[in-house]
Formats: sequence, structure tokens, C-alpha cells
Amino acid sequence: MNQLARRLGTGDAVVVGLSAMIGAGVFSVFAPAAAAAGSGLLVGLAIAALVAFCNAVASTQLAGTYPSSGGTYLFGREVLGPWWGFVAGWGFVVGKTASCAAMALTLAAYAVPEPAWAGRALAVAAVVTLTVLNLRGITRTALVARLLLVLTLGTLVVALVAVTAGESDAGTRQAFSLDGGVLGVLQAAGLLFFAFAGYARIATLAEEVCSPATLGRAVLVSLGITVVLYAVVAVVLLRALGPDLAQTSTPLSTAAAGAGAAWAEPVVRVGAVAASLGALLALMAGVGRTTLAMARERDLPGWLASVDPRHQVPDHAQVAVGAAVVVLALAADLRGAIGFSSFGVLVYYAVANASAYAQPTVQRRWPRALNVLGLVGCLGLVATLPGASVVGGVVVLAVGVSCRALALRRRSAAEGPSRPA
Repeated sequence: MNQLARRLGTGDAVVVGLSAMIGAGVFSVFAPAAAAAGSGLLVGLAIAALVAFCNAVASTQLAGTYPSSGGTYLFGREVLGPWWGFVAGWGFVVGKTASCAAMALTLAAYAVPEPAWAGRALAVAAVVTLTVLNLRGITRTALVARLLLVLTLGTLVVALVAVTAGESDAGTRQAFSLDGGVLGVLQAAGLLFFAFAGYARIATLAEEVCSPATLGRAVLVSLGITVVLYAVVAVVLLRALGPDLAQTSTPLSTAAAGAGAAWAEPVVRVGAVAASLGALLALMAGVGRTTLAMARERDLPGWLASVDPRHQVPDHAQVAVGAAVVVLALAADLRGAIGFSSFGVLVYYAVANASAYAQPTVQRRWPRALNVLGLVGCLGLVATLPGASVVGGVVVLAVGVSCRALALRRRSAAEGPSRPA
């Protein structure tokens, strides 16, 4: 039977979500957010958390009705129609594949800063290793994600204690000013939302959780924990570094050094590598399952719909995703890909909110007002992204839509009348 096994309980699903959200972003995202909004990044954090909550409740409501693999790709198809589902799925697969490569290069930068070729070789090795791990089954994926998450959280605790114990109050006076204005705050929210978006990984595993209730609890619990943790990290960094937060690419290690706790820097480096591995593992699992769902509906080549009979994982899709990430990790400079990935993620969640809004009353668990707020929030944050990211995202979406339209036309000519597109 070409189905995935339901093996994940609430705890495992929470771990998958946390490992995707509490990943490399917590070690790096606050610096660019501060550069956009100044210390007003706390307001941006609140906006990002609100939009993420709206998206989360939309996703859990939809997954409760459609508990199968694919996330918003499936939800959009079922509620709004195949084209909406395709837009969501294509945005997710392309954007998150770029995110996977970014995570691989991030862990390489922390582990082997020089020479560059050694870092890229390590990134490729990490992708290959995690691809093999994902092929061994989802329970093994969840187990490794749990171990990496424990290491990451331990590192954060050590870093925060070290910084707090030795911090000065030099940055406190500017900690809550809106230095970047309204646009800067919204740009910061878009960057910080990118760090939150890991709970999508849980929704894409809907076919492997024990029950729809498990999925809903896991999404809300993991998001709540992440919001609290990010708020604590943001406040500590603002108090320790003040306006200097915007000038460093490694804020936690910089704060530790500034607090006289240089011994904590290698601990932070190890934690950043663990966090990157955890995020990469969860991202690749989620992209593989969305690819599987799209292949089942013939929106991607049919051979990607294969499920390994022994381990019950999407083997062909997982290998294809791993290969694509390897190519990007070897060939691309992915610093600018973060904005492009954010574009894809926000489009994905815009479709999720629209789908949840269109559900009938009998399927609803949350008020429609939250879906409207989530949709407006996603579109608003898309509008604040850098122009190049928006243009690139629109072009890639247009290419995907054009290819699907051409494939449907050829299929129709070859097969005659068929099911609706």
C-alpha cells in the first residue's frame, strides 16, 4: 500500500517542529532584524509571532480535516482547487530547498570558517548524511532531531546565562526605541517570521502523526515554546549589545565575548552547528513529503511518488531533494536566498489562510477573523521584502505555473478528456 506509517506521537511531532524553528535562525536572525528595525525588532518579533499564530491555527484546522501528507499543497487543492494547491506547493518546495542549502552552508561556516572549499565539502557531507538518515524512517528522523534539539537548547541556556551574568547596561537605554520606523519593523517581522516558519514541517507530516488532535497540539505547543525562547534571546541581546547588535553576524558569541565570557564562544559555535543540522534534517523531511504529495497528483514527475516498502518514507522524493540541495550548496551564494525563501513561505501560508477561511462551519475550530488577519499579514510582509526577492519569487512562481499549464495541455492532448486540473 502506497501510504506512510502513522508513528509520530505528540512529543515527537513537537520535537520536529522545535528543531525546525529553533535552528540556525536563533543564532543569526536577530542581527539583520536589528539592522532593519533597530531595537524595534521586539515589535517586529510580536508581529511575526501573531502572523505565525494565525498561520498555525489555519494549518491545524485544515490538517484536522485532511490528515494526509503535503501540508498546504493538499489543503489548497481540496478547498480552493488544484491551481491554488500547486502555487502553495511549488512555493514551498522551491523556497525550502533554498533554505536547506542555506542551513547546510550555515553549519559549514560555523564549523569550518576557512578555507571555503572545506566548508562546502562539509555542507555536502551533511546533506548526504541527513538524506540517508531520512531514508531510514521518520522515527529515526525524530530521534536524531530530539538529540540535536537538546544540544541546541543546552547551548542557548549556557550562552544566555553567560551573557546575563556579565552584561553591562550600555545598550539598555536604546533597547525599546523604534529606530527603523514602521517599514523597518515590518522588514524585521518578515525576517523573524522566516525563523518561526518551521511549524510547517509538522503539517507536512500529517500522514505520519497518530491523530489529527496530535497534529494540532504539536503545532501550538512548539510555536508557543519558540516564541517565548526568541523573546528571551532578543531581550538579552538588546540589553547586552544595544545598537551594536546590528553590526555582528554572530550575536550570541559576540555578546558572550563582550560580557567577559569568551569561554562560551566555542560552546555557541557547537550549538549553532547542532541547530543547523536539526533545522536541515526537519526541512529536508518536510520538502520530501510535499514533493511526494505533488507527485501523487501528477504536478511533479510520477516517479517521485514512490514510498519505500520497508521504511515507508518517500524515497525517490527524498533523494531528489538531497541532490538539489547538494547542487545549490556547491554552486550558489545563498545569502540572498533567504529573502526568496521568505517569499515562498509567505505565499504558502497565504494560501493556507485562504483555504481555512473557505472551509465550511462544520470543519471550523477557529474564527474566520484569524484567517483574514493571517492572510493580510502574509501579504503585508511579502510587500516589505527586498525588491530583488519579490521579483525573483514572482519569476519562479510564473515558471512553475507555465510548466504545469504546458504539462496539462500535453496530457490532455495525449489522453483526451480527464479529471479537472
